Amino acid sequence: MASVVVVGTQWGDEGKGKIVDLLTEYADYIVRFQGGNNAGHTLVVEGKKYIFHIIPSGILYKNKVCAIGNGVIIDPGVLLQEMAELNEKGLPVTPERLLISSNAHLIMPYHKNLDLAREASLAKGKKIGTTGRGIGPCYMDKVGRVGLKVGDLLDPSLFSDKLEAAVEEKNFILTKQFGAEPLEISAITDAFTNYAEQLAPFIGNVSITLDKARKAGQNILFEGAQGTQLDIDHGTYPFVTSSNTIAGNACIGSGFGPSHIDEVIGIVKAYTTRVGEGPFPTELPEGDEVGDALQAKGHEFGATTGRRRRCGWFDGVVANDAVRLNGLTGFAVTKLDVLSGLSTLKIATGYDVEGVKYDYMPENVFKAGQARPVYEDVPGWSEDITSVRAYEDLPQSAKDYLKKIEDVTGVAPAMVSVGPDREETLLLRNPFA
Repeated sequence: MASVVVVGTQWGDEGKGKIVDLLTEYADYIVRFQGGNNAGHTLVVEGKKYIFHIIPSGILYKNKVCAIGNGVIIDPGVLLQEMAELNEKGLPVTPERLLISSNAHLIMPYHKNLDLAREASLAKGKKIGTTGRGIGPCYMDKVGRVGLKVGDLLDPSLFSDKLEAAVEEKNFILTKQFGAEPLEISAITDAFTNYAEQLAPFIGNVSITLDKARKAGQNILFEGAQGTQLDIDHGTYPFVTSSNTIAGNACIGSGFGPSHIDEVIGIVKAYTTRVGEGPFPTELPEGDEVGDALQAKGHEFGATTGRRRRCGWFDGVVANDAVRLNGLTGFAVTKLDVLSGLSTLKIATGYDVEGVKYDYMPENVFKAGQARPVYEDVPGWSEDITSVRAYEDLPQSAKDYLKKIEDVTGVAPAMVSVGPDREETLLLRNPFA
Protein backbone atom coordinates (compact mmCIF):
# COMPACT_ATOMS: atom_id res chain seq x y z
CA MET A 1 0.00 0.00 0.00
CA ALA A 2 1.18 3.55 -0.72
CA SER A 3 -0.06 7.13 -0.49
CA VAL A 4 1.16 9.46 -3.24
CA VAL A 5 0.69 13.23 -3.61
CA VAL A 6 0.77 14.89 -7.04
CA VAL A 7 1.37 18.65 -7.16
CA GLY A 8 2.14 21.30 -9.73
CA THR A 9 5.62 22.81 -9.49
CA GLN A 10 5.26 26.00 -11.54
CA TRP A 11 2.25 28.34 -11.93
CA GLY A 12 -0.28 25.61 -12.68
CA ASP A 13 -1.31 24.18 -16.05
CA GLU A 14 1.58 21.68 -15.92
CA GLY A 15 -0.53 18.71 -17.03
CA LYS A 16 -1.44 17.28 -13.62
CA GLY A 17 -4.67 15.77 -14.88
CA LYS A 18 -2.90 13.52 -17.34
CA ILE A 19 -0.37 12.28 -14.77
CA VAL A 20 -3.09 11.72 -12.17
CA ASP A 21 -5.02 9.78 -14.81
CA LEU A 22 -1.99 7.58 -15.45
CA LEU A 23 -1.35 6.92 -11.76
CA THR A 24 -5.03 6.31 -11.05
CA GLU A 25 -4.61 2.88 -12.64
CA TYR A 26 -2.61 1.88 -9.55
CA ALA A 27 -4.74 3.69 -6.92
CA ASP A 28 -7.93 2.75 -5.12
CA TYR A 29 -8.84 6.26 -3.93
CA ILE A 30 -8.23 9.58 -5.70
CA VAL A 31 -8.54 12.69 -3.54
CA ARG A 32 -8.76 16.37 -4.48
CA PHE A 33 -7.54 18.43 -1.51
CA GLN A 34 -7.62 22.18 -2.33
CA GLY A 35 -8.82 24.89 -4.68
CA GLY A 36 -12.11 25.23 -6.48
CA ASN A 37 -13.47 25.42 -9.99
CA ASN A 38 -10.82 28.01 -10.84
CA ALA A 39 -8.66 25.01 -11.69
CA GLY A 40 -9.00 22.74 -14.68
CA HIS A 41 -7.53 19.43 -15.77
CA THR A 42 -7.69 18.50 -19.45
CA LEU A 43 -7.34 14.85 -20.46
CA VAL A 44 -7.28 13.18 -23.85
CA VAL A 45 -8.24 9.51 -23.69
CA GLU A 46 -8.62 7.52 -26.91
CA GLY A 47 -8.97 10.78 -28.80
CA LYS A 48 -11.74 12.13 -26.53
CA LYS A 49 -11.18 15.31 -24.52
CA TYR A 50 -12.36 15.58 -20.91
CA ILE A 51 -12.12 18.75 -18.81
CA PHE A 52 -12.47 18.55 -15.03
CA HIS A 53 -12.85 21.46 -12.62
CA ILE A 54 -13.86 19.93 -9.28
CA ILE A 55 -14.24 16.16 -9.60
CA PRO A 56 -10.94 14.24 -9.49
CA SER A 57 -9.99 13.03 -12.96
CA GLY A 58 -9.81 9.49 -11.57
CA ILE A 59 -13.57 9.35 -12.15
CA LEU A 60 -12.75 8.13 -15.67
CA TYR A 61 -12.02 4.74 -14.10
CA LYS A 62 -15.26 3.01 -13.12
CA ASN A 63 -13.73 0.87 -10.34
CA LYS A 64 -12.18 3.73 -8.33
CA VAL A 65 -13.47 5.93 -5.52
CA CYS A 66 -13.00 9.70 -5.87
CA ALA A 67 -13.15 12.07 -2.91
CA ILE A 68 -13.41 15.86 -2.64
CA GLY A 69 -11.65 16.88 0.56
CA ASN A 70 -12.44 19.56 3.12
CA GLY A 71 -9.76 21.84 1.63
CA VAL A 72 -11.75 22.21 -1.60
CA ILE A 73 -14.35 24.94 -1.99
CA ILE A 74 -17.37 23.91 -4.02
CA ASP A 75 -19.75 25.73 -6.32
CA PRO A 76 -22.62 23.19 -6.21
CA GLY A 77 -24.10 24.33 -9.51
CA VAL A 78 -20.79 23.77 -11.30
CA LEU A 79 -20.27 20.43 -9.55
CA LEU A 80 -23.73 19.15 -10.53
CA GLN A 81 -23.20 20.27 -14.12
CA GLU A 82 -19.89 18.41 -14.21
CA MET A 83 -21.59 15.31 -12.82
CA ALA A 84 -24.37 15.55 -15.42
CA GLU A 85 -21.88 15.86 -18.29
CA LEU A 86 -20.03 12.75 -17.11
CA ASN A 87 -23.31 10.84 -16.81
CA GLU A 88 -24.16 11.82 -20.40
CA LYS A 89 -20.79 10.43 -21.56
CA GLY A 90 -21.51 7.05 -20.00
CA LEU A 91 -19.50 7.68 -16.82
CA PRO A 92 -22.10 7.43 -14.04
CA VAL A 93 -21.28 9.50 -10.95
CA THR A 94 -22.81 7.65 -8.02
CA PRO A 95 -22.37 7.88 -4.22
CA GLU A 96 -20.31 4.70 -4.45
CA ARG A 97 -17.85 6.47 -6.77
CA LEU A 98 -17.79 10.01 -5.37
CA LEU A 99 -17.58 11.22 -1.76
CA ILE A 100 -17.81 14.90 -0.81
CA SER A 101 -16.47 16.11 2.52
CA SER A 102 -19.12 17.64 4.77
CA ASN A 103 -16.41 20.08 5.89
CA ALA A 104 -15.75 21.51 2.42
CA HIS A 105 -16.95 25.10 2.08
CA LEU A 106 -19.57 26.34 -0.38
CA ILE A 107 -19.01 29.04 -2.98
CA MET A 108 -22.09 31.24 -2.74
CA PRO A 109 -23.49 33.66 -5.34
CA TYR A 110 -22.31 36.66 -3.33
CA HIS A 111 -18.74 35.33 -3.42
CA LYS A 112 -18.71 35.52 -7.21
CA ASN A 113 -20.27 39.00 -7.22
CA LEU A 114 -17.69 40.26 -4.71
CA ASP A 115 -14.84 38.66 -6.66
CA LEU A 116 -15.82 40.45 -9.86
CA ALA A 117 -16.52 43.76 -8.11
CA ARG A 118 -13.18 43.82 -6.29
CA GLU A 119 -11.16 42.95 -9.37
CA ALA A 120 -12.98 45.59 -11.41
CA SER A 121 -12.20 48.21 -8.77
CA LEU A 122 -8.43 47.66 -8.97
CA ALA A 123 -6.31 49.92 -11.11
CA LYS A 124 -4.40 48.58 -14.10
CA GLY A 125 -1.21 46.90 -12.90
CA LYS A 126 -2.80 46.08 -9.55
CA LYS A 127 -5.24 43.46 -10.80
CA ILE A 128 -4.66 39.90 -9.59
CA GLY A 129 -6.04 38.17 -12.68
CA THR A 130 -8.75 36.35 -10.72
CA THR A 131 -11.04 33.99 -12.63
CA GLY A 132 -14.07 35.70 -11.05
CA ARG A 133 -15.44 32.42 -9.70
CA GLY A 134 -15.64 33.52 -6.07
CA ILE A 135 -12.60 31.61 -4.87
CA GLY A 136 -10.91 34.35 -2.85
CA PRO A 137 -14.06 35.65 -1.12
CA CYS A 138 -15.07 32.09 -0.22
CA TYR A 139 -11.72 31.37 1.42
CA MET A 140 -11.96 34.75 3.19
CA ASP A 141 -15.26 33.69 4.74
CA LYS A 142 -13.75 30.31 5.67
CA VAL A 143 -10.87 31.81 7.67
CA GLY A 144 -13.23 34.53 8.94
CA ARG A 145 -15.38 31.73 10.41
CA VAL A 146 -18.56 32.86 8.66
CA GLY A 147 -18.56 30.42 5.73
CA LEU A 148 -21.24 27.90 4.82
CA LYS A 149 -20.13 24.28 4.58
CA VAL A 150 -21.37 21.40 2.48
CA GLY A 151 -22.64 19.69 5.64
CA ASP A 152 -24.86 22.72 6.33
CA LEU A 153 -26.94 21.71 3.32
CA LEU A 154 -28.20 18.77 5.35
CA ASP A 155 -29.58 21.05 8.10
CA PRO A 156 -32.04 23.56 6.56
CA SER A 157 -32.43 25.54 9.79
CA LEU A 158 -28.68 25.97 10.27
CA PHE A 159 -28.17 26.80 6.60
CA SER A 160 -30.94 29.42 6.69
CA ASP A 161 -29.54 31.15 9.79
CA LYS A 162 -26.02 31.35 8.38
CA LEU A 163 -27.23 32.46 4.94
CA GLU A 164 -29.38 35.26 6.34
CA ALA A 165 -26.45 36.73 8.28
CA ALA A 166 -24.11 36.39 5.32
CA VAL A 167 -26.42 38.00 2.76
CA GLU A 168 -27.09 40.98 5.02
CA GLU A 169 -23.33 41.63 5.32
CA LYS A 170 -22.48 40.96 1.68
CA ASN A 171 -25.29 43.13 0.34
CA PHE A 172 -24.02 46.01 2.45
CA ILE A 173 -20.54 45.64 0.94
CA LEU A 174 -21.83 45.15 -2.60
CA THR A 175 -24.10 48.20 -2.54
CA LYS A 176 -22.18 50.63 -0.33
CA GLN A 177 -18.57 49.88 -1.32
CA PHE A 178 -18.91 48.78 -4.94
CA GLY A 179 -22.25 50.24 -6.05
CA ALA A 180 -23.42 46.80 -7.18
CA GLU A 181 -26.89 45.27 -7.03
CA PRO A 182 -27.95 43.41 -3.86
CA LEU A 183 -28.80 39.70 -3.88
CA GLU A 184 -32.20 38.21 -3.08
CA ILE A 185 -32.03 35.68 -0.25
CA SER A 186 -35.12 33.81 -1.49
CA ALA A 187 -33.53 33.03 -4.85
CA ILE A 188 -30.39 31.69 -3.13
CA THR A 189 -32.47 29.58 -0.74
CA ASP A 190 -34.47 28.03 -3.58
CA ALA A 191 -31.35 27.17 -5.59
CA PHE A 192 -29.47 25.66 -2.66
CA THR A 193 -32.47 23.66 -1.48
CA ASN A 194 -32.41 22.00 -4.87
CA TYR A 195 -28.66 21.46 -4.66
CA ALA A 196 -29.03 19.88 -1.21
CA GLU A 197 -31.54 17.31 -2.47
CA GLN A 198 -29.20 16.22 -5.27
CA LEU A 199 -25.94 16.21 -3.30
CA ALA A 200 -27.10 14.73 0.01
CA PRO A 201 -26.27 11.09 -0.91
CA PHE A 202 -22.67 12.06 -1.73
CA ILE A 203 -21.83 13.92 1.50
CA GLY A 204 -19.75 12.21 4.20
CA ASN A 205 -16.53 12.17 6.24
CA VAL A 206 -13.56 11.94 3.87
CA SER A 207 -10.98 11.76 6.67
CA ILE A 208 -12.52 8.66 8.24
CA THR A 209 -12.99 6.99 4.85
CA LEU A 210 -9.33 7.52 3.89
CA ASP A 211 -8.08 6.27 7.24
CA LYS A 212 -10.08 3.06 6.82
CA ALA A 213 -8.69 2.67 3.29
CA ARG A 214 -5.13 3.12 4.56
CA LYS A 215 -5.59 0.55 7.29
CA ALA A 216 -7.03 -1.85 4.71
CA GLY A 217 -3.85 -1.55 2.65
CA GLN A 218 -5.35 0.39 -0.24
CA ASN A 219 -3.47 2.87 -2.43
CA ILE A 220 -4.42 6.55 -2.16
CA LEU A 221 -3.60 9.25 -4.70
CA PHE A 222 -3.87 12.94 -3.71
CA GLU A 223 -4.50 15.36 -6.57
CA GLY A 224 -3.50 19.00 -6.23
CA ALA A 225 -4.65 21.97 -8.28
CA GLN A 226 -2.75 25.03 -9.54
CA GLY A 227 1.01 25.12 -8.84
CA THR A 228 3.63 25.78 -6.18
CA GLN A 229 4.25 29.41 -7.20
CA LEU A 230 0.52 30.08 -6.74
CA ASP A 231 0.58 28.97 -3.10
CA ILE A 232 -0.98 31.62 -0.84
CA ASP A 233 2.01 31.48 1.55
CA HIS A 234 4.95 30.49 -0.65
CA GLY A 235 4.04 31.78 -4.11
CA THR A 236 4.53 35.10 -5.90
CA TYR A 237 2.15 36.90 -3.54
CA PRO A 238 -0.22 38.67 -4.15
CA PHE A 239 -0.40 37.12 -7.63
CA VAL A 240 -1.40 33.75 -6.22
CA THR A 241 -4.47 31.65 -5.59
CA SER A 242 -6.31 31.65 -2.25
CA SER A 243 -5.26 28.23 -0.95
CA ASN A 244 -2.12 26.28 -0.12
CA THR A 245 -1.15 24.38 -3.25
CA ILE A 246 1.91 22.59 -1.88
CA ALA A 247 2.05 18.96 -0.80
CA GLY A 248 1.65 19.65 2.91
CA ASN A 249 -1.92 20.72 2.29
CA ALA A 250 -2.80 17.26 0.99
CA CYS A 251 -2.97 16.22 4.64
CA ILE A 252 -4.75 19.33 5.93
CA GLY A 253 -7.18 19.43 3.02
CA SER A 254 -8.29 15.82 3.43
CA GLY A 255 -7.75 14.96 7.09
CA PHE A 256 -4.93 12.50 6.39
CA GLY A 257 -1.94 12.12 8.72
CA PRO A 258 1.35 13.45 7.28
CA SER A 259 3.35 10.43 8.43
CA HIS A 260 1.31 8.28 6.04
CA ILE A 261 2.53 10.02 2.83
CA ASP A 262 5.07 7.91 0.92
CA GLU A 263 5.83 9.85 -2.30
CA VAL A 264 5.40 13.36 -3.67
CA ILE A 265 5.51 13.68 -7.45
CA GLY A 266 5.93 17.16 -8.91
CA ILE A 267 4.48 17.85 -12.34
CA VAL A 268 6.81 20.11 -14.29
CA LYS A 269 6.33 21.31 -17.85
CA ALA A 270 9.43 20.99 -20.04
CA TYR A 271 9.22 24.77 -20.41
CA THR A 272 7.34 27.29 -18.25
CA THR A 273 3.93 28.95 -18.54
CA ARG A 274 1.81 31.29 -16.49
CA VAL A 275 -1.77 32.55 -16.79
CA GLY A 276 -2.75 35.94 -15.44
CA GLU A 277 -0.68 38.67 -13.83
CA GLY A 278 2.49 38.49 -11.77
CA PRO A 279 6.27 37.97 -12.04
CA PHE A 280 7.55 35.48 -14.63
CA PRO A 281 11.36 35.80 -14.96
CA THR A 282 11.87 33.44 -17.93
CA GLU A 283 8.92 34.77 -19.93
CA LEU A 284 9.37 35.17 -23.67
CA PRO A 285 7.25 38.21 -24.63
CA GLU A 286 4.33 37.92 -27.03
CA GLY A 287 5.78 38.33 -30.49
CA ASP A 288 8.96 36.43 -29.65
CA GLU A 289 9.42 33.68 -32.24
CA VAL A 290 10.17 30.90 -29.75
CA GLY A 291 7.54 32.02 -27.24
CA ASP A 292 4.84 32.17 -29.89
CA ALA A 293 5.89 28.74 -31.19
CA LEU A 294 5.62 27.23 -27.70
CA GLN A 295 2.21 28.84 -27.24
CA ALA A 296 0.88 27.54 -30.55
CA LYS A 297 2.40 24.06 -30.51
CA GLY A 298 1.63 23.50 -26.84
CA HIS A 299 -1.98 24.75 -27.22
CA GLU A 300 -1.34 27.02 -24.27
CA PHE A 301 -4.78 28.23 -23.33
CA GLY A 302 -6.24 27.83 -19.83
CA ALA A 303 -8.59 24.84 -19.42
CA THR A 304 -10.83 26.88 -17.11
CA THR A 305 -10.62 30.42 -18.52
CA GLY A 306 -9.44 29.95 -22.11
CA ARG A 307 -6.90 32.72 -21.48
CA ARG A 308 -3.61 32.69 -23.39
CA ARG A 309 -0.80 31.32 -21.26
CA ARG A 310 2.42 33.31 -21.11
CA CYS A 311 5.31 31.09 -22.21
CA GLY A 312 9.01 30.97 -21.35
CA TRP A 313 12.09 28.81 -20.95
CA PHE A 314 12.42 26.17 -18.23
CA ASP A 315 13.00 27.87 -14.87
CA GLY A 316 15.29 25.82 -12.63
CA VAL A 317 14.86 28.32 -9.80
CA VAL A 318 11.10 27.72 -9.74
CA ALA A 319 11.69 23.97 -9.98
CA ASN A 320 14.11 24.05 -7.05
CA ASP A 321 11.63 26.04 -4.97
CA ALA A 322 9.12 23.27 -5.65
CA VAL A 323 11.60 20.55 -4.64
CA ARG A 324 12.22 22.28 -1.30
CA LEU A 325 8.64 23.29 -0.50
CA ASN A 326 7.01 19.99 -1.46
CA GLY A 327 9.72 17.49 -0.54
CA LEU A 328 9.57 16.07 -4.06
CA THR A 329 10.64 12.47 -4.59
CA GLY A 330 10.26 12.57 -8.37
CA PHE A 331 9.31 14.72 -11.35
CA ALA A 332 6.75 14.05 -14.04
CA VAL A 333 8.00 16.05 -17.03
CA THR A 334 5.21 16.99 -19.43
CA LYS A 335 5.08 18.39 -22.96
CA LEU A 336 8.64 17.40 -23.82
CA ASP A 337 7.42 16.93 -27.40
CA VAL A 338 6.63 20.66 -27.71
CA LEU A 339 10.38 21.42 -27.65
CA SER A 340 11.10 19.27 -30.73
CA GLY A 341 12.49 21.34 -33.56
CA LEU A 342 14.31 23.92 -31.44
CA SER A 343 18.06 23.84 -32.04
CA THR A 344 19.00 25.38 -28.69
CA LEU A 345 17.15 25.26 -25.38
CA LYS A 346 17.71 27.39 -22.29
CA ILE A 347 17.44 26.51 -18.61
CA ALA A 348 17.51 29.23 -15.95
CA THR A 349 19.82 28.22 -13.11
CA GLY A 350 19.61 31.47 -11.12
CA TYR A 351 18.43 35.09 -11.12
CA ASP A 352 20.16 38.42 -11.16
CA VAL A 353 18.29 41.14 -9.29
CA GLU A 354 20.12 44.45 -9.64
CA GLY A 355 23.47 42.71 -9.33
CA VAL A 356 22.45 40.39 -6.50
CA LYS A 357 22.36 36.64 -7.26
CA TYR A 358 19.34 34.59 -6.22
CA ASP A 359 18.86 30.82 -6.35
CA TYR A 360 15.24 31.13 -5.16
CA MET A 361 12.24 33.29 -6.03
CA PRO A 362 12.56 36.59 -4.12
CA GLU A 363 9.82 37.04 -1.51
CA ASN A 364 9.54 40.72 -2.41
CA VAL A 365 7.19 40.91 -5.40
CA PHE A 366 9.00 43.95 -6.83
CA LYS A 367 12.33 42.14 -6.74
CA ALA A 368 10.70 39.07 -8.27
CA GLY A 369 9.44 41.26 -11.08
CA GLN A 370 12.96 42.62 -11.66
CA ALA A 371 14.62 39.18 -11.66
CA ARG A 372 16.63 38.45 -14.78
CA PRO A 373 17.35 34.77 -15.46
CA VAL A 374 20.87 33.39 -15.71
CA TYR A 375 20.69 30.80 -18.47
CA GLU A 376 22.60 27.72 -19.49
CA ASP A 377 22.21 26.57 -23.10
CA VAL A 378 21.35 22.95 -23.87
CA PRO A 379 21.32 21.44 -27.40
CA GLY A 380 17.84 20.72 -28.76
CA TRP A 381 16.61 17.99 -31.11
CA SER A 382 14.73 17.91 -34.38
CA GLU A 383 13.00 14.52 -34.15
CA ASP A 384 9.26 14.10 -33.54
CA ILE A 385 9.11 12.13 -30.29
CA THR A 386 5.35 11.62 -29.96
CA SER A 387 5.63 7.99 -31.08
CA VAL A 388 8.38 7.13 -28.57
CA ARG A 389 7.24 4.61 -25.94
CA ALA A 390 10.52 3.86 -24.17
CA TYR A 391 13.03 6.22 -22.59
CA GLU A 392 15.88 4.51 -24.46
CA ASP A 393 14.30 5.53 -27.78
CA LEU A 394 14.35 9.25 -27.05
CA PRO A 395 16.92 11.31 -29.02
CA GLN A 396 20.15 11.67 -27.05
CA SER A 397 19.65 15.44 -26.82
CA ALA A 398 16.22 14.92 -25.25
CA LYS A 399 17.74 12.55 -22.68
CA ASP A 400 20.52 15.08 -22.05
CA TYR A 401 17.88 17.78 -21.47
CA LEU A 402 16.10 15.61 -18.90
CA LYS A 403 19.45 14.86 -17.24
CA LYS A 404 20.19 18.58 -17.05
CA ILE A 405 16.89 19.14 -15.22
CA GLU A 406 17.87 16.37 -12.81
CA ASP A 407 21.33 17.89 -12.30
CA VAL A 408 19.90 21.36 -11.64
CA THR A 409 17.22 20.17 -9.18
CA GLY A 410 18.64 16.97 -7.69
CA VAL A 411 15.41 15.14 -8.50
CA ALA A 412 15.08 12.56 -11.26
CA PRO A 413 12.12 12.21 -13.62
CA ALA A 414 9.72 9.40 -12.73
CA MET A 415 7.54 10.01 -15.79
CA VAL A 416 7.95 11.78 -19.12
CA SER A 417 5.07 12.86 -21.34
CA VAL A 418 5.67 13.01 -25.11
CA GLY A 419 2.11 13.82 -26.21
CA PRO A 420 -1.39 14.63 -24.94
CA ASP A 421 -2.91 11.14 -25.04
CA ARG A 422 -2.98 8.73 -22.10
CA GLU A 423 -0.68 6.33 -23.98
CA GLU A 424 1.93 9.00 -24.72
CA THR A 425 3.62 8.86 -21.32
CA LEU A 426 6.82 7.02 -20.36
CA LEU A 427 6.62 5.55 -16.85
CA LEU A 428 10.23 5.37 -15.66
CA ARG A 429 9.40 4.65 -12.02
CA ASN A 430 6.02 3.82 -10.52
CA PRO A 431 5.62 5.62 -7.15
CA PHE A 432 3.04 3.01 -6.11
CA ALA A 433 5.43 0.10 -6.71
